[in-house]
This record gives sequence, C-alpha cells and structure tokens, in this order.
Amino acid sequence: MFLPLPHLTLAQAPLTCEIDAVNEYGEQHKVSIPAERALTVYVDKRELVTLMTLGAHPELLVLGYLRNQRLVKSVYDIESITVDWEVGAAAVKTRQGIADIEEKTSRRVVTTGCGQGSMFGGLMDEVDQIELPPGACITQSQLYGLVNTIRLKETTYKSAGSVHACALFGTASGDPEMLFFVEDVGRHNAIDTIAGWMWMRNTLPINGGSSVFYTTGRLTSEMVIKSAQMGVPVVVSRSGITQMGHQVAQSVGLCAIGRATNKRFICYAHPHRLKLQAGLVAKLEAKPGSPVDNRSYLKAGQEA
Repeated sequence: MFLPLPHLTLAQAPLTCEIDAVNEYGEQHKVSIPAERALTVYVDKRELVTLMTLGAHPELLVLGYLRNQRLVKSVYDIESITVDWEVGAAAVKTRQGIADIEEKTSRRVVTTGCGQGSMFGGLMDEVDQIELPPGACITQSQLYGLVNTIRLKETTYKSAGSVHACALFGTASGDPEMLFFVEDVGRHNAIDTIAGWMWMRNTLPINGGSSVFYTTGRLTSEMVIKSAQMGVPVVVSRSGITQMGHQVAQSVGLCAIGRATNKRFICYAHPHRLKLQAGLVAKLEAKPGSPVDNRSYLKAGQEA
C-alpha cells in the first residue's frame, strides 16, 4: 500500500533578535543575538521532550530527532508534524503509534552536546549493525572546496555568533555540492535537522554513499553515531574529536577529519577514504591507521 510522506507545516520564527549592550569603551549599542526558544514535542498527544532550538527548520528537526533516537523506523510511520510557535509546541501524529514508547524512552544518556544533548536507550546499541559504503571517499581538493564553501556562506554566526552550523555535501559530480545547510544553538539539533531533510527525500544514505557531513562542532560519539546512522561515510569538523568519537569512527569505518580550516586538517580515522594530492600518498601509506596532519604532508610533497 502506498503511503505518502508526512505532512509538515512550514513554521517560521525570527532567527535573531536585537538587544542593547555595552562595549569595552562603555558605549551602548544594539547587537544581534540568536533567538533561542523552547519547542516541546508531543507524539500522539504524549509529551516526549523539550528541545532548545534556533527554530530554522523545526519540523525537520523533530523528524530527524525521532529518527536518530530510533523511536520510528520509517518516515512513513509519521502522518504529520505541526509546529506552532505561539505555544512553542510540535504535534507529531503517527499512523499506528510507537510500540513500547515507554520502554524506549525509559533510559536516557546525557551527551556532551551543547546544552546537554540526550539520547534515549543505549548510545551504542546500533553501532555493530552499521555498514557504510566501503568505496566512498573524499579527495583533498574536494575537502578544500567544501571548507571554502562554508567560509563564504552567509550565516547567522557571522551576524550574531553563538550558534553551530552543519551541512551536507554531495560529491558524486566531482566538485562538492552543498545540499543542505542549517544552524542551531546545538550541533546535535543541526545534525537531527539534516537527518530529517534526508529522510523526507528518502536519501539515507544519499547518492550511494558519496556524501560528506560538515560541522563546526567537535566530533563526539553522538555526532559520529548519528552521521553513521545517516549512512554518511566522511565527516569533517572545524573542531577536534573526542576519544569515544574516535573509537566509534574506527569501529564503523567512518573517515573523521578535524581541525579543517583553510588548507589545514587532521584525519583522525580511516585515512584510506581520504585521497591526497600527488606527492602525498606515499607518506600516508607509510603510516596506516595513524592520524594524518596535512601540514606535514604538504611539506613532504614540496620536498619530493
């Protein structure tokens, strides 16, 4: 039987607001700050959780949250998501309810996400079942192009600061193509929003695995697990990685790249998915499995 995708409202709210502030000279002026707000999620009239969010794409955030929390198995399990900012609520209507919802939400792991993110159930429950496309990779030029695209992007961060950004890139055509970009007060919200966007397009994984996830935040276990659940084999961060994030990346075969700014980066896990420019490959193969700091490789390439 054919089932339609869930109906989503397109609720909108200002992403920033202006306040009066005083600078180091005692001068008063107006500045923009992110408009953080509470969104309480109700599933079939049952209160589930309250998310603190910027509210850029609240319906996709809720959809991705339900997916990444493993509360629903298919996007077609959801009939509709209705967001009303006047009351700060998101009403989720499922087609047949969520089986064992009490049991699924009885255990909660407080993660290192901004504002203390949380995941229901065992954080590592699905790790052993995750299979990422073995041949998916990213070239060094694609990595540089991705970072430059983010640098040139007009963002809330540039005007107001205090937010994280996440983006999904496709690399099937050669040059990295930004497919979706979102900012939120927490990077876990941003990645959930991207998961919701992918699910609505039935692209988990996307383009046979030729996709790259970018985040301005650190690569914790939560971020790595969610990326892997989305079927994304390469993750790039402007920040670094935690020990547990590294362990999960190694376990699932995910290429984790951090400290990616300008033309510098460090590959923490599975460097075989990173195709370096000519003159650098020999250096990479000499240290399989070790972190790759491309500052040393560029130097080695220049000396070759």
